[in-house]
Amino acid sequence: MRLRYELLGCALHGHALVGTDAATVRARDALLVREDDAGQRWYRCLRCDAWEPGPTPAEPARDTVPGPDEVEVPLRGRPLRDRFVLRLIALDRAVHVVGLALLGTAVLLFAAYREAWGETAGQIVGVLQGALGGPVGHGGPTLLVEVERAFAVPSATLYWLAVALLAYAVLEAVEAVGLWYARRWAEYLTFVATTVLLVPEVWEISHGPTPTKIVALVVNLAVVAYLLVAKRLFGLRGGGRAEDAERAHDTGWPAVERAGPDLHRLTPG
Repeated sequence: MRLRYELLGCALHGHALVGTDAATVRARDALLVREDDAGQRWYRCLRCDAWEPGPTPAEPARDTVPGPDEVEVPLRGRPLRDRFVLRLIALDRAVHVVGLALLGTAVLLFAAYREAWGETAGQIVGVLQGALGGPVGHGGPTLLVEVERAFAVPSATLYWLAVALLAYAVLEAVEAVGLWYARRWAEYLTFVATTVLLVPEVWEISHGPTPTKIVALVVNLAVVAYLLVAKRLFGLRGGGRAEDAERAHDTGWPAVERAGPDLHRLTPG
């Protein structure tokens, strides 16, 4: 069963109805508003095409139902689908931004204050491992050993790592903003940045798979496939021209007319 993004949009934002403030309904308005024999009005949603019953306005603000040149048609069809998917990817990138920014800041603080923290950190880790029954001394990659390795990393390396993490957070933030507003350049940027990361992700999984790593890889593969195929990047499936033609087909008043009732059958004479 195909997901109708129009229904999702109306569930989130309500139906897009016009003519609810009109005093009279003419025969030519049957594409948007109808009145049955009992005087009940029915309004057509411009997004999902559902017909909703509504009252006749007690104090109408206008005489007639607005015409096509006065109607602002909401997104529907493929453009609406793309908005939902791109904004979902943007939210995923926003989560990355928060994580990378926090991690980069933590590394930066560690590099700046580790000399003051060194002895205290070692004591805390030792107490924790002892309390949990874990090994504190030699003989394996214990938590204490990993902390000692971290304190042995040169300061310059830590600063460069912090800069790299924060820079990548900025890149992800740019992607998120661009995707949220459906910018074409953001789709290319996201595709390239995500594709580059697939290699280290596959390498990490091959050396120690975890549920988190597998989920991250699947999500990134889905993002790459969607951008490449559905958004027709790099000229695939007709490229940008086909994308524009597809968007134009599902946008504006012509799309409403195609999906609406046959007025020749509804209008006498």
